[in-house]
Amino acid sequence: MRVYDITRELLSAQVFPGDPHPEVKELCRIEYGDVCNTSALSMCAHNGTHLDAPLHFIPDGTDTASISLDCCVGRCSVVEFNGILLGADAEEVIRGVQPRLLFKGDVQISPSAAFVLSTSGIKLVGVEAQSVTMDSIGEVHRQLLGNGVVLLEGLDLSRVPPGDYFLFAPPLKIAGCDGSPVRAILCEL
Repeated sequence: MRVYDITRELLSAQVFPGDPHPEVKELCRIEYGDVCNTSALSMCAHNGTHLDAPLHFIPDGTDTASISLDCCVGRCSVVEFNGILLGADAEEVIRGVQPRLLFKGDVQISPSAAFVLSTSGIKLVGVEAQSVTMDSIGEVHRQLLGNGVVLLEGLDLSRVPPGDYFLFAPPLKIAGCDGSPVRAILCEL
């Protein structure tokens, strides 16, 4: 079985405009006489490959600790798309796909596509960019997250051919948090 790591390396990954860059601070080091190495990590919950919980845009939405793991673990489809995904495009894309959908390419999800995806039974939408869209950000996120579709952003699908896979991308269990880094992997079926 082939396994694909579709996670971007955290410290070198692109950062969404305005978000802080992640940093690792050394706390203890064996080379300085400490008994072990320890580090502190400082980052935005939406750096690198990450999952958006509904709480990101929905005031009373689910936090990362409460997201159903069924959304983040299971059969998925990788489809290639470049450009603005419109509602009509989304209707074509969702035919025959698994309940978790990852977009390979430079895709921006439009409000009409967000509506189609959020009413189709899709549990998770993933993209390679740091956001599912750069236009109508609030509208698209609220449509998807408000209808139970979790978002997986900042993926690296460059080595993954389109097709069906098994996805494993659960968030860290962080109560009250609106997003979480993930180590996302795909396994061939």
